[in-house]
Amino acid sequence: MAQVSRRVAAVKPSPTLVITAKAAEMRRAGRDVISLGAGEPDFDTPEHIKAAGIRAIEEGRTRYTPVDGIPELKEAIARKFKRDNDLDYTPAEILVSSGGKQSLYNLFQAFLDPGDEVIIPAPYWVSYPDMVLLAEATPVIVSAGIRQSFKVTAGQIEEAITERTRLLILNSPSNPTGAVYTARELEAIAEVLRRHPQVWLATDDMYEHIILGDTPFTNLLNVAPDLKDRTVVFNGVSKAYAMTGWRIGYAAGPEAMIAAMRKVQSQSTSNPCSISQYAAVAALDGPQDCIDVMVAAFRERNDYVTEAVNALPGMKTLPAKGAFYSFIDITGAMAAKGYETDTDFVAALLEQAEVAAVPGTAFGAPGHMRISFATSLDALREAMARIEHFLNA
Repeated sequence: MAQVSRRVAAVKPSPTLVITAKAAEMRRAGRDVISLGAGEPDFDTPEHIKAAGIRAIEEGRTRYTPVDGIPELKEAIARKFKRDNDLDYTPAEILVSSGGKQSLYNLFQAFLDPGDEVIIPAPYWVSYPDMVLLAEATPVIVSAGIRQSFKVTAGQIEEAITERTRLLILNSPSNPTGAVYTARELEAIAEVLRRHPQVWLATDDMYEHIILGDTPFTNLLNVAPDLKDRTVVFNGVSKAYAMTGWRIGYAAGPEAMIAAMRKVQSQSTSNPCSISQYAAVAALDGPQDCIDVMVAAFRERNDYVTEAVNALPGMKTLPAKGAFYSFIDITGAMAAKGYETDTDFVAALLEQAEVAAVPGTAFGAPGHMRISFATSLDALREAMARIEHFLNA
């Protein structure tokens, strides 16, 4: 067996991609699997965005672009930040990457050194800790359970800060829980950061537009603009515009940090796909009513899944306030079925009921599982029926 580096040996493949691949493999073998694993809208990319991509191909816009993105897209992103978030960024403070994941990876590689600590609230998006490990830094996990609505407090964050803390990651709306931080909660976190000037902030706003409850989206810089010089904001077009496969994410922050992230990108992938960049301009500058159509469907599915899950024996969940996931406490169901781990439970659910979900352990929350309701109501109804049969078998 080939010997791999210590940094690669310390990380694991993305669990959501592993589950999705396993479900696809079972489908190819003729199994009728309902996949609730991947975080991907089931809607098609809106027509005006597809048309912009086609037009880019027809016009020959298929060559290398600047490493950090075409000027037209960076200007569209700056307009988006001003229009949607009342945040001012120049093109030099913006970096376009091949997806939001690469944007975050660029920051970790550009900013972190061995021994640095990064505070990650749990439940967390699966890739945060492993990307921190790839930068040879140390993830520090701060947990918030269902009784806290899966949101960490300012006090918990302050307790986790040490002299080695360099970065705090905030993800709101949250993948996997759908939790949304309020402006008041963010103000309290900002107060903590003011007391610890060595700590930077990364805000992952990928689900910004998918708000399902009464709590509006707020970026911490909206309540604490004084922290802008040590904050990097991450976003992308994947979720809001059903453009997951187009692979366009972006980051905005202090010019020197963005330049360092651009340097990392220049030695990894270089520029993002040229065609996708022109399509992203159309997404950000074009009509936004396509988002409303999707969000209305997600709200209906959220209501259905929440009620259906809470009616199942041994399971409970909170209604998602944002994103399109239900994060389910399955400890009662695990005990009733005799499974010691959520991983074993989810594996049995896939094999016996042909429903793919992601175990909570992947998100730093054992005893849970995440299902995506970014699929049709008919598929969700069938999935709930299968889960109920599995639990009662």
